[in-house]
Amino acid sequence: MPATVVDSAIFGNIFSTETMRRVWSDENRTRKYLDVEAALARVQGRLGLIPAEAAEEIVRHCDIGQIDMDKLRQQTERIGYPVLGVVSQLTALCRDGLGEYCHWGATTQDITDTATVLQMREAFELIEADLAAISAALAGLARRYRDTPMAGRSNLQQAVPVSFGYKMAGLLSAIERHRERLAQLKPRALVGEFAGAAGTLASLEKGAMETQEGLMRELGLAQPVIAWHTIRDNIAEVGCFLGLVGGTLGKLSMDVKLLMQTEVGEVFEPFAHGRGSSSTMPQKRNPISSCYIHAAISVVRQHAAALMDAMVADHERSTGPWEIEWIVLPEAFCLIAGALRQSRALVEGLEVDEARMRANLDASQGLVLAEAAKMALAPRLGAPQAHALVEAASRTALAQRRPLQAVLGEDAQAAAALKPDALAAAVEIRIHRKTRRGEQGEIAISFGSLDELNGLLEKLGATDA
Repeated sequence: MPATVVDSAIFGNIFSTETMRRVWSDENRTRKYLDVEAALARVQGRLGLIPAEAAEEIVRHCDIGQIDMDKLRQQTERIGYPVLGVVSQLTALCRDGLGEYCHWGATTQDITDTATVLQMREAFELIEADLAAISAALAGLARRYRDTPMAGRSNLQQAVPVSFGYKMAGLLSAIERHRERLAQLKPRALVGEFAGAAGTLASLEKGAMETQEGLMRELGLAQPVIAWHTIRDNIAEVGCFLGLVGGTLGKLSMDVKLLMQTEVGEVFEPFAHGRGSSSTMPQKRNPISSCYIHAAISVVRQHAAALMDAMVADHERSTGPWEIEWIVLPEAFCLIAGALRQSRALVEGLEVDEARMRANLDASQGLVLAEAAKMALAPRLGAPQAHALVEAASRTALAQRRPLQAVLGEDAQAAAALKPDALAAAVEIRIHRKTRRGEQGEIAISFGSLDELNGLLEKLGATDA
């Protein structure tokens, strides 16, 4: 009976996905053991290291349907590792003692590590698809709302105007880096293992390196430069990658949670009847996806740390650190799959309240443009004096609940430095796009440089700018 949220019949598709669970299931793991054993037999048969008849017989029985999974459980509990149980069942299935050539020259960790790499390859494909979909959705949001002003916030306070499109483009840039990281990670992570008991392949007097090369070619994996039985930076890097992806998804969920607050109300998770409801408060619409994302990625980050801990292995074959990977790597992948699924649904159906964004900007009565006023006055008064003047005016405007522009207009120094129309222009929200190709001219509303946003959208083909 399932005992964790990943495998739960109730929570499983909230915190993970069926496809990712299938990748890390007992059945798929065992299937991958069989794939490696079959490939090894084919290669060694071709090389003449084992009889061709034996290779054919072994391959014929490398079928998950022929493995007694309950017996394998019992064997694993007794032996401590599942690979030997698989090999013993294969040996028994083969006729005329030909199964004795199964696993020829290999060690348990060779099969286990290579099977894990094959599982990671399948898992990477699922992650790639979700990252691509999230990227496309964020690009659409960045394009659609690139000229929609909202308050940029610092320490949870309104700071200066930004655009909602700019905010989404920042997240988009991170997702694009994760896609690039994954492409760069694959050649380092998708490397098989065939090195024998202590990594020297001493078990094969001849044809050792030819077997290794042929096996990896057969499986579509890279050939290792040297044995990595206890050199685990490749697996730890995968964990760190998952942690980085989770960090960005967590940033997304954190901002959505904050923007969904009643007092803010600028964006909302996609609506579905009853989703986010309270058992007692009918008006509630809780940020459900964001909560699940936050929880899942927090655990993934801890798993990344555990995988780095597993790097501290003893000698040529370890006593415990390797097993850490068995515990946390599958769960890290399953949890990040759930977080990606929730994030994808969130950004693909995000509800944006542009009017509320503008109303929240206007609620400060111009205080959000204090920096702009300071920068307009600084060339005439000097930066320190301009800062002090606008700071004092801001306190007055806040205390008297009056517009900052009106308070500044009554200040003698400010009036002497800037004419009323210049002061009004300084504290007006305007959009002035800038790109590496040059300024694009004013559009209704703006602030500062949108260089990063436009450059990224152009790269992704998401804008005609």
